Amino acid sequence: MFIEIIKTIILGIIEGFTEFLPISSTGHLYLADEFVKLNESTAFINMFMVVIQFGAILAVILIYFHKLNPFSPKKNHVEKNQTWNIWFKVIVAILPSVIFGLPLNDWMDAHLTSWQVISATLLIYGILFIVVENWLKDKQPQVADLDSLSYKTALQIGLFQVLSLIPGTSRSGATILGGMTVGTSRFVATEFSFFLAIPTMFGASLLKIFKYFKNGHSFTGDQTIILIVGTLVSFIVAYASIKFLLDYIKRNDFKAFGWYRIILAIIVIAYFGFKAIL
Repeated sequence: MFIEIIKTIILGIIEGFTEFLPISSTGHLYLADEFVKLNESTAFINMFMVVIQFGAILAVILIYFHKLNPFSPKKNHVEKNQTWNIWFKVIVAILPSVIFGLPLNDWMDAHLTSWQVISATLLIYGILFIVVENWLKDKQPQVADLDSLSYKTALQIGLFQVLSLIPGTSRSGATILGGMTVGTSRFVATEFSFFLAIPTMFGASLLKIFKYFKNGHSFTGDQTIILIVGTLVSFIVAYASIKFLLDYIKRNDFKAFGWYRIILAIIVIAYFGFKAIL
């Protein structure tokens, strides 16, 4: 059990660090599974990889609790209305994921979770981040704060989020890239991506647990401990990761993440390609 806890901590660190950075937590966890595989059933591992995202959700809620709390007694009437508007825009933005994501989720998991797809999406979106940053280099963003984010723009960002159903895309990567493409600043795109994560990842976690129990599975005592540890580690690391990203984008663009994705894609292709030959 000690070794399994160590593996769980490693996976929790990877999830927490990569979930909100635009580099694909799925791609990293898929690669990590080659070397840090839990001694559990495939059904449990697949569920675990999604449910530990709940820790990352809690990190967002903690950091943005005041900003996202429309009932705060410290807010005046205008500020409360602005908070409600943020939530309404989030609801509009998650509609595409609900409409398209729920029917396609199982099919995507079954047919597209492969190193070929993950390496391709890592590479494609890595290139796109560099191309989009170069394209926007001398342009001023049309949306510089969340209050000026329109419902139309929120919906457009939500459509980009649907692309993250393809493994290796990165949910944060798709929404941040989408936000910047439709005219938001890096900071607005990043924050709105965080807010979108709350209902999206919370819903995904509940759906995975529901399907896990529906298929006749249950948690053993050791599995419960693994889930708790993984979620807790994910929460702690995600908190630090979010703080890092918010500070980073105040002075830098996303090109470094684009190059990182390209390098990781090459590593994935080289490793699994060489493994297939042997």
